[in-house]
Amino acid sequence: MSSTEQSGDVCEIDIGIGGMTCASCVARVERALGKVEGVQSASVNLATESARVVVQASDTAQARIARAVRDAGYEPRAKDAAVDAPDEGPWAGFAPVGLGLALSLPLVVPMVGDLFGQHWMLPALWQFLLATPVQFGLGWRFYKGAWHAVRAFSGNMDLLVAIGTTAGWALSVWLWMNAHEGHAPHLYFEGSAVVVTMVLLGKWLEARAKRQTTAAIRALHALRPEVAHLIGPDGEVDVPVSELLVGDRVVVKPGERIPADGWMLEGRTQVDESMLTGEPLPVDKRGLPMDAMAAPRDPLSTLTGGSINGDGRLVMYVKASGSDTVLARIIRLVEDAQAAKAPIQRLVDQVSSVFVPTVLVIALATLLGWWWMGAGWETALIRSVAVLVIACPCALGLATPAAIMAGTGVAAKYGILIKDAQALELAHKVQIVAMDKTGTLTVGRPRLTAFEVAPGVDEEALLAVAASVQTASTHPLAHAVVQAAQEKHLVLTPCTDVQAVQGRGLQATVGEHRFVMGSLRWMQELGMVPSPLLLRAKELQTAGSTVSALGQQRDDSVVLLGLLAFADVPKEGAREALAALHARGIGTVMISGDNRGAAQAMAKTLGLAVDRGEVVAEVLPGDKSALVTALRQRGLEAIPRDGVIAPGTLGATKGLGVATSYTVAMVGDGVNDAPALAAADVGLAMGNGTDVAMHAAGITLMRGDPRLLVAALDISRRTVKKIRQNLFWAFFYNAAGIPLAALGYLNPVIAGAAMAMSSVSVLTNALLLKRWKPEGAAVAAESNKA
Repeated sequence: MSSTEQSGDVCEIDIGIGGMTCASCVARVERALGKVEGVQSASVNLATESARVVVQASDTAQARIARAVRDAGYEPRAKDAAVDAPDEGPWAGFAPVGLGLALSLPLVVPMVGDLFGQHWMLPALWQFLLATPVQFGLGWRFYKGAWHAVRAFSGNMDLLVAIGTTAGWALSVWLWMNAHEGHAPHLYFEGSAVVVTMVLLGKWLEARAKRQTTAAIRALHALRPEVAHLIGPDGEVDVPVSELLVGDRVVVKPGERIPADGWMLEGRTQVDESMLTGEPLPVDKRGLPMDAMAAPRDPLSTLTGGSINGDGRLVMYVKASGSDTVLARIIRLVEDAQAAKAPIQRLVDQVSSVFVPTVLVIALATLLGWWWMGAGWETALIRSVAVLVIACPCALGLATPAAIMAGTGVAAKYGILIKDAQALELAHKVQIVAMDKTGTLTVGRPRLTAFEVAPGVDEEALLAVAASVQTASTHPLAHAVVQAAQEKHLVLTPCTDVQAVQGRGLQATVGEHRFVMGSLRWMQELGMVPSPLLLRAKELQTAGSTVSALGQQRDDSVVLLGLLAFADVPKEGAREALAALHARGIGTVMISGDNRGAAQAMAKTLGLAVDRGEVVAEVLPGDKSALVTALRQRGLEAIPRDGVIAPGTLGATKGLGVATSYTVAMVGDGVNDAPALAAADVGLAMGNGTDVAMHAAGITLMRGDPRLLVAALDISRRTVKKIRQNLFWAFFYNAAGIPLAALGYLNPVIAGAAMAMSSVSVLTNALLLKRWKPEGAAVAAESNKA
C-alpha cells in the first residue's frame, strides 16, 4: 500500500486487494471503502487486483483503509505485490487444480463409458470419498468468499458456486442414504466435483492471463538498475540506486543501464533510449562540462534513467532520482491508466450490483417451476444448480480493465503513454485534430534566415542588441537570434527591466535605450512610426518566413530599426501523419501564432488545404483554448476562410455550456498549449515538450513523432473494439447460458465448464492487443526490448 500523491489535505492511496473473484466483489469493496471516514472516492480494478482511494490525509488513513478491506472479507496487500512477485513459472499455482482433476477423473470416466454402453459406475461410497475432499477441501475458498458476501448482505461468484455445488453434493448424499436396498441410485457427486475443479481451472488460467496483462508494468520496473557506481571522497563506491541524490556524480560502465536522470560530464558513447521513445536506433551522447546549473543543457549530454549505455565509459551528474525520474513518471502514467475505469465501465458496475441477486431469483424460480410442472425435486434441483453454476459475473468484471491494461501496455512499448482511460475511450471518436505548428508539426528549432536593418543602422551592433534582449526569453525564435549572434562572435550586453508580453514579445533596456522586440502587430499597437521596412516585411511574410521586428521606444512611439526573418522545417513524418488522418476522414487544423503568409506556406508544405479551413494563423496563446472550444461546437466552420481570427473574437465561446457537436483532439508541446490541451476532448502532448503540456494532456507521445498521433488513435480504436467484444461475450454467456440451464438443456458439469471458460475467453481476447504494432515508419523495430 502506498500514498501516491498528496495535495493539501487530500491524498491518493493505492492498495492491493487479494481474494476478489468477480465484478460483484469490486462493487462490495468499493462500498466498504466508501464508508470509511474521510474517503472521497474509491475505484477498484479487478484485473490489477488493486484500489485507488482519494481520502483526507491523516496518519491513520492507510490503516483504516486496510482494515475496511479486511472487514469486507478480502486481503489488503502492498500495491505492487502482483507486479513485484517473482515469476514462478507457467505452472505456478496449478497444484490444487491438478489434485481436483485427479480426484474428479474417476467420477467422469463412468459417464464417458455410458456413452458407449459400458457401465463402470463406482459404488456410492467411492464416489462420496472422491467428491467430498474436492467439495469441502479444494472448494473451501468458495465457502469463505460466500460467507463474507452473506455477512455483507451482497452476492458474488463464490456464493453462486458454493450454493450450486453444495446443493448437488447434498442431493447426492440424500439420494444415497434414502435408496432402496439393492437399488443403485443415480448420484451427482461427479457434477459437484467437476464444477469445483473446472472453476478452479478457470481461475488458474485467468491468473496466468492476468500476469500477461501486467507485463508492461513488469518490463518498466525491470528497467531500474539496482546499483550505481557513485564517485565519493574515496573514489568509486557501489551504492543502491535508491540512495542517489541530486548533485551526485556517477560512473556508468559500458552495457550498464543508466541509474538516474542527469547530464553527461565526461565520455562519448551511444545510448539505447528505446525504452523511452520506442526508437530502436541508439543516440550519440557526449560529455559537456557543467557551466551554469540553470543554463539549458545540450540534448546530446542529457541522459535518462533506465536507458542502456553503449560501449563507452561515462561520468554523469544526477539531476533527478527516485520518483522524480522520467522512468518513474512513465511507470506512474501507465499504472494510472491501467487502474482507471473507462466511462463504459459504469454500465458494468450497474449490472454487477444486481447480477447475483437476480441469478438467485432465477435459480429459485427454476427450482419451483420444474417442481410445479411435476419434474420432481431431483430434476428441479439439478436444473436450478445449473443456473447457479453457469452465471458468471467474472467475465463482466474483467471485460473492460483487461482490454485497457493490454492496450495501454502495448502502447507504452511504442512510446505512447496513455494517462487516463477516458482519453483512451474517446480518442477513437475524434473527428477533428487541431495541432500547434511549432514543435509539433515542425522541428521547432527555427534559424535566422534574414536580418534587415533601417538605413544608417549598424547591422552587427543591432544584432547584438537583439540577441541581448532575447537572452531573457526561452522561445525558439529567441534561441535562433542568440545562436546567430554567437556564430558571429558578438559581445552581448546584459539587459535590465525586462518585461514579457504574452503572445506579443519583449521589452528590455539595453545600455541607455529601451528596445521592443516582437510581432509587427504589437509594434503597430505601440504606435510604430511608418517605415520603408514594412514593405520588405510583407515580402518576407509572403515568402513564408516568420517575421519579428526590433524597435526603439521613444516617448509614445516606436521607431522600427530592423526585421528578423525566421524559417522552420517540417518534422519528419508530419506530412505522412496528416495524410493518414485525411485518409481516415479526420479533419485537421494547424494552429500558428505566425503571420498568415508564413503559416500558409508551411501548411502547403505539409499538404494542408488553406481554402478548407485547415490552417489558422496569428492566434494568440490565450485564444488557443477558445479556438478548440469553437471547433468542438462548430467544427471547421469556426475558422474563417482567410485563416485569420481577430483577437478576442473567440472569447464569446469560452465557458458557455453549449452542447458540442464534434470530438476534437488537440496536439501541442508548449506551456501555452496546456489550456487548449485541457479544453479538448482528447489532449495529446509531444514528449519533447514541457512538463506542463504533458500534465494537461491525456496522452503523451514520447518520441515527438507526429506519426505516433495516428498510432494513438489506432490503438484507441482497437482497444475500444476489444472492450465492446468482451462485454458482448460476457453478456452473451449469461443471456444465452442462464435460459438454457433453466430450461434443462445444460447439466451442471457443462455449465461449470462454460462459466470457467467465459473469463478465460475474455482475457484471451484482450491479450490479442499485445500483437498490435503502429503502421508505417512510426513502427519501432521488433527488437525493441523493454
